[in-house]
Amino acid sequence: MKVFRNPDKKIWPSLLARPALDITALDDIVKEVLVSVKNKGDKAVAEFTEKFDKVQLNDFVISDKEKSEAETLLSSDLKDAIDLAAKNIGKFHEAQRPSALEIETMPGVVCSQRAVAIEKVGLYIPGGTAPLFSTVLMMAIPAKIAGCSEIVLCSPPGRDGKLNPAIIYTALISGIDKIFKIGGIQAIAAMAYGTETVPKVYKIMGPGNQYVTAAKQLVARQEVAIDMPAGPSEVAVLADENSNPAYIASDLLSQAEHGADSQVILITVSEKVIPKVQNEIEQQLADLPRKDFASKSLENSKAILVRDYNEMMEMVNAYAPEHLIISTSNADDMALKVKNAGSVFIGENTPESAGDYASGTNHTLPTNGYAKVYSGVNLDAFYKKITFQKISKEGLRNIGPAIETMALAEDLTAHQRAVALRLRDDN
Repeated sequence: MKVFRNPDKKIWPSLLARPALDITALDDIVKEVLVSVKNKGDKAVAEFTEKFDKVQLNDFVISDKEKSEAETLLSSDLKDAIDLAAKNIGKFHEAQRPSALEIETMPGVVCSQRAVAIEKVGLYIPGGTAPLFSTVLMMAIPAKIAGCSEIVLCSPPGRDGKLNPAIIYTALISGIDKIFKIGGIQAIAAMAYGTETVPKVYKIMGPGNQYVTAAKQLVARQEVAIDMPAGPSEVAVLADENSNPAYIASDLLSQAEHGADSQVILITVSEKVIPKVQNEIEQQLADLPRKDFASKSLENSKAILVRDYNEMMEMVNAYAPEHLIISTSNADDMALKVKNAGSVFIGENTPESAGDYASGTNHTLPTNGYAKVYSGVNLDAFYKKITFQKISKEGLRNIGPAIETMALAEDLTAHQRAVALRLRDDN
């Protein structure tokens, strides 16, 4: 980790910059795949699956045999853990159900709003260096609670042509049965355009690598909606002299092991914390199975000493991390000052891993500073909200003259006439 002590605010933007990731450089590759799948459907999906995933598949649909085998291939401990996580995620997202809204803005004018589930959604589940079956829970459970009528799940196959059984099992207990062995750009294209096998959806959700991210952003320009722009994973940890260095190191490494392009940042008001955390990182890193990924990530990571808690919060709100861990002695008070973060973990007993798996919150979160304007995935992501209005004759008499005046002021005579005709007939 690179160490910075009391950096001048003028250099904060460069100091807090993420590792450069220009996905426009991928556009040519991504566009080729998108166009091919749009025009050739399943045939193109098969070609690109063989090219990118090194596996030949004649059928992308998960078979009944694969579904029944999945449960038997998992240990009872893992199934119990998944079931516990599913229960908590379901409970938290169930509580997010929106209430119907109806109000009479003036006599005879009733306005209302109703949340209606997006009918068709596509869920992308990464399965490359780490099969993220936990992401199935984060996507499928709120989609089912919202009432989406068609839910399509795509995840890349392994070299054996199969999906990780944990992904299949998690999808099935979440109520998803349309499961396809398709990954990468071709999966996004299949869900965006539809193929002979894969239904077209209205919105695509879920994280992915830079190719998946580029594909989602390109199809979002004309075909479908997407959940959010997403990039490499990141965490910021806030610490003081009372923080546990071992805990901090484990939190930083848990994010760094996601991939070489992940970024982790430590912000502290205590000079003494930095060397202790660095020492803990070295010790814990040594026996990590994914230490190569974590080591590469640490090259882009920083430990920053700031003057006081106020500056700490100013810096973290400027950074707008995907994950924010507050390990200071005044963590509850600090949490109240958070303006920009995807998800916040308060206190020493709240590792970021809890949100990734089983606390109940969603782990699909905005990265790359988008937490300033985007929320993480929640139940609202699977709804659109439709407004309604119903106006009586009395109501139109009350607001009609104002509508006419405003319409004529904008030179929209037909708008004015639509009101004038009704008011005339009411006399």
